[in-house]
Amino acid sequence: MNLFWKILFGSLTPTSKLEKNEIELIQAMERYDKIEKSVELAEYKKLFHQVKSATFQENKKILQNRKYKDTEEYRVTKKYNKLHRSPAIQLYYEGLKSQELNQYLKFKTTPEYENLGDATKVKGSEVFKRMKAFEKSKAFKNYVRFHDSFIIKEYEELKSKISTDEFKKTNDFWANQNRWHSTPEFIQQQRFYVLAKNPDIIFFENEKPERFKKYLELKVTFQDEFNWNTLDKSHWNFGFHYKNPSFIGDHSFANEKQANNAGKNVSVEEGILKIATKHEIVTARAWHPKHGFIKKDYNFTSDVLQTADSFKQKYGVIRAKLRCTGNLQHAFWMGADGKLPHVNIFHYNGKQITVGNATNNVFDSVKISGLNPSNYYIYTLIWNKKELVWMINNIEVYRTASNVPNEEMFLSFNSFISEKQHGSIGSLEVDWVRVYSN
Repeated sequence: MNLFWKILFGSLTPTSKLEKNEIELIQAMERYDKIEKSVELAEYKKLFHQVKSATFQENKKILQNRKYKDTEEYRVTKKYNKLHRSPAIQLYYEGLKSQELNQYLKFKTTPEYENLGDATKVKGSEVFKRMKAFEKSKAFKNYVRFHDSFIIKEYEELKSKISTDEFKKTNDFWANQNRWHSTPEFIQQQRFYVLAKNPDIIFFENEKPERFKKYLELKVTFQDEFNWNTLDKSHWNFGFHYKNPSFIGDHSFANEKQANNAGKNVSVEEGILKIATKHEIVTARAWHPKHGFIKKDYNFTSDVLQTADSFKQKYGVIRAKLRCTGNLQHAFWMGADGKLPHVNIFHYNGKQITVGNATNNVFDSVKISGLNPSNYYIYTLIWNKKELVWMINNIEVYRTASNVPNEEMFLSFNSFISEKQHGSIGSLEVDWVRVYSN
């Protein structure tokens, strides 16, 4: 598969941009989850349903647009004021306080009251004259008009009503042209507006959580950002892994031109794992298919790392960001207790990259061209019980449903020089490794 044109026309996302996008996505996912559980969002949602409801909006409309003249409070107040300002009613209440009225009403309860009908007796008594004169007065006639009248009863009821704290409060409310601003609903609306402008809530409302789906379905089971400085503090062991613990794993092969160097060619600097292939003359243990272990002279040294003792997994998503240099071979692969199955997530043979898997002596692979292996790329294997899918950055480069492993496998990195290669110094550099279950 040639990725040159995908790089040229931008369909292959650059590694730095892909990482940035993934970091931003994870940060957005974490932020979304935090906001989703927040008190502010719960309050915003509650207020949203209240403020946006038809009942709330209708009530707001009434409170903003209703005229004071249209209210019962206005009608009651107006009627009371009209009666209260009436000269006749004012005269009635002033008369109630007068000494003449009190004397007359008291006199009316006595037997002498009947004498007021006798003109002669009235002329002969100063008291009768005074009582008769008051009886004919405007004040008394006004008293008689209103005393125990419906209008006075109504006035007293209105007076009593407008004097209550409840009426005063309600009347003041409707008389206030800015009454809406004095309501609890207005406070709720203002709080809603404040929350609606909250950057976290704006983010939450505009976010599309479905884009988190594939990440939410994954669970990190292994991660190495290479913050250690010695192998004994890491997840990795040097040498090959064999099911039988008595087998020696620290060896090279007779048909290779480098001696695996017991982890001495492994280093971590500034969070980057480096397996260095060096030009060194050494004598080391090598496995020969006919003679078993032999001693062999080598002109190069390198190393192999694996997680067989610390981490194995069946199925999942396996990813690593790596690059390599030199006219030699570098690989990121998964192995099991036996020679097979074997899955190459990344393999560079000094000329080109391949990915693929081997099971039952069948090697299923694809060659990748158009990439510069000295640049960082993210190599991914998606492994489930039905198929294997390889990706480089965001591009799927190969997929197969043949020979899918169904057992736990470990991770491994190594660099080597085949017997057909001239060989050179070089390095395999790994920025990070992450494994997920799905």
